[in-house]
Amino acid sequence: MTDPTQNGQSWKTLDKDLNRISQVEYATAYVSRPLVAPGIALAFIVVAGLAAAVFFGQTPVNMVVVAAAVFGAYMAINIGANDVANNMGPAVGANALTMGGAIVIAALCESAGALLAGGDVVSTISKGIIDPAGVSETRVFIWAMMAALISSALWVNLATWVGAPVSTTHSVVGGVMGAGIAAAGLAAVNWPTMGAIAASWVISPVLGGAIAAAFLAFIKARIIYVDDKIAAARKWVPVLVGIMAGVFATYLAMKGLKKIVKIDLGTALFIGAVTGAVTYVITAPLIRRQSEGMENRNKSLKALFGLPLVFSAALLSFAHGANDVANAVGPLAAIVHAAEFGDVQAKVAIPQWVMIIGAFGISFGLFLFGPKLIRMVGSQITKLNPMRAYCVALSAAITVIVASWLGLPVSSTHIAVGGVFGVGFFREWHAERRLRNGNGQRAEAKRLAPEERRRRKLVRRSHFMTIVAAWVITVPAAAAMSAVIFLVLNALVV
Repeated sequence: MTDPTQNGQSWKTLDKDLNRISQVEYATAYVSRPLVAPGIALAFIVVAGLAAAVFFGQTPVNMVVVAAAVFGAYMAINIGANDVANNMGPAVGANALTMGGAIVIAALCESAGALLAGGDVVSTISKGIIDPAGVSETRVFIWAMMAALISSALWVNLATWVGAPVSTTHSVVGGVMGAGIAAAGLAAVNWPTMGAIAASWVISPVLGGAIAAAFLAFIKARIIYVDDKIAAARKWVPVLVGIMAGVFATYLAMKGLKKIVKIDLGTALFIGAVTGAVTYVITAPLIRRQSEGMENRNKSLKALFGLPLVFSAALLSFAHGANDVANAVGPLAAIVHAAEFGDVQAKVAIPQWVMIIGAFGISFGLFLFGPKLIRMVGSQITKLNPMRAYCVALSAAITVIVASWLGLPVSSTHIAVGGVFGVGFFREWHAERRLRNGNGQRAEAKRLAPEERRRRKLVRRSHFMTIVAAWVITVPAAAAMSAVIFLVLNALVV
């Protein structure tokens, strides 16, 4: 007869063994979870390479185009992970959009912008950075563009990992410059153009920050700090929404309609003025109806700004897709053209399949890796609410239009993040001003220790320094990496 004590001991041993197995399963699931996103990204990159092989299956330089498509897909994924966060970060940080909603809207609008309004023609020398005569030999040109593509993708990937929003356009510019110098020497670089780009590092974020701060100052003076906030909102919110609609109509007319018709700045401004006026007429009764019964406090104002903020984020994403995707896939389009026709052209048409790789790659990158940078831009630099985030979105569009009018090559990343900094620093200045003018508790707060004062700053200085440092070294870092990659490719493949 079996001893019951032994039976009980056996069951306890079995339970322990089963528990160990379940713990192993949990551990395996926990370890494998971070590998899901890279796995999906790798699958997309492989599909992009296969697509290039299908389109260029009969050409003798098949493997060159396949390799370029693979790195082009890798670049597009990194753009989605880094660049697109600037458009959606403020809306998510202000709680006007959930993370999932922001990713869906951005993916759809970015893809639509790239495929519907993306440029037919892209400058393969990245807006005149290097002289085509210096790299007129097809093989040298292909390796130069391949090096630019690889280096810019690697740099944006590194910046995303560190948590710094950087300009993909400037990364491509740096890559092209570095490869051009390695291929044809310093004389091949158009230094006046590079000087203008370097100036834009300072001009675009400062201008974006100043415009965002100016709009926030206006909202505080005319709406937030008045006795009847709701009445003020009924008066001014339709005006601000009309300005937003007019600005985006102007921007999209200049950037998005170039496939259909050439529009000068005057015509684009007229289109924007008409759109703004029509939007004001439509919005005024809607805001009046929405504000009925609202309490006279700031929480009510946030609700009135929520929907306009969502629309502005969607329009920013569409405009980004129309304008910046072509810059990202420019080196890939240049390689495809050179491989197919055997010559080097200053401007080439972008094949539709290349734009599809760019559009879908951005969507995958945003979905898989975007939340990290969205959180950084939206909530970790400074605290945003719908009014502040609205000012950031509006300043981004206005700054791009002003820069286009002045002929300055600016980065949408620098402008949007500069707008976030502008809003944060204005809040610091405004809080200090109210502190100086106050008394009682405020007078007591003035006597805080310097360390406590620094701790209470409204803009995180560590993020500020990281981002500015990443901006400054983007072009030289991408250029150095590109030069090394070009020399390696040129030495290995003769």
